[in-house]
Amino acid sequence: MAFGSFDNGNGANHTVSEINMVPLIDVMLVLLVIFIITAPLLSHSIKINIPQASAQPVEQEPKIIDLAVDAQGQLFWNEQAIGIDQLKEKFAAEAALDPQPDLRIRADLNTRYEVLAQVMSSARGAGMKRLGFITKPGADAHAEEGAAPEAAAASGATAAGAPATP
Repeated sequence: MAFGSFDNGNGANHTVSEINMVPLIDVMLVLLVIFIITAPLLSHSIKINIPQASAQPVEQEPKIIDLAVDAQGQLFWNEQAIGIDQLKEKFAAEAALDPQPDLRIRADLNTRYEVLAQVMSSARGAGMKRLGFITKPGADAHAEEGAAPEAAAASGATAAGAPATP
């Protein structure tokens, strides 16, 4: 606010440019009093009895189906030989289970893609939802090119980051 005087004797009309601190101090004191009064009310708590539950989580190990395919296209369902025509019935029976098992496919380096496509197509057609591949780490792939599928699993083969079961 600018204040001036009605005295024109000096001829110097100048305004006072100072901030009036009194209203600001009044507002701060009112806020301080409000906080002093309300602070003890905020720390008041109400005691309630919360029910206690002590349930143990149910741990189920997921069933894993290991399907190996060798270089000639021969299929092995959990280390037992199986034909491509029997595969769809096995997939349908496993897809009906709850929880559905994980299907992990181990294929030889020289396996034709046509065989893998047939296996994946019959798995999806039967309703299998969890499908993964077991692969060798990059450094071991060249060293064990001629190894059997069982040796690949024993050498630390992985399926989507999980250790394989021999």
